[in-house]
Amino acid sequence: QVQLVESGGGLVQAGGSLRLSCAASGRTFSTLIMGWFRQVPDKAREFVGGIDRSGGKILYSDSVKGRFTISRDNAKNTVYLQMNSLKFEDTAVYYCATSTFLAMTTMMERYTVWGQGTQVTVSS
Repeated sequence: QVQLVESGGGLVQAGGSLRLSCAASGRTFSTLIMGWFRQVPDKAREFVGGIDRSGGKILYSDSVKGRFTISRDNAKNTVYLQMNSLKFEDTAVYYCATSTFLAMTTMMERYTVWGQGTQVTVSS
């Protein structure tokens, strides 16, 4: 089955940029909706953005809209999260996840496979 591995997290100063990658195993990547979520301790996991199977429809949460960009490369079985103009409040563990739902969805329960997460820390 599909497995996901995030990478690219780290420590960055406010205003800086990071690019997260999510590499998927298997050969069904192109059939999957991909989402990015983030979570801080003792808080619920939060939707960041998602991209549909073809990359034609992309959604972002209001908190990251205009600063983050999601893309996917189906040939490489990889989805990316480019994060610019980072703020302290962006600090979190970032997860990628897959959904077999019929259309783009922001609902966490629709995502069934999750990566291990990668830490993003933004210093003020």
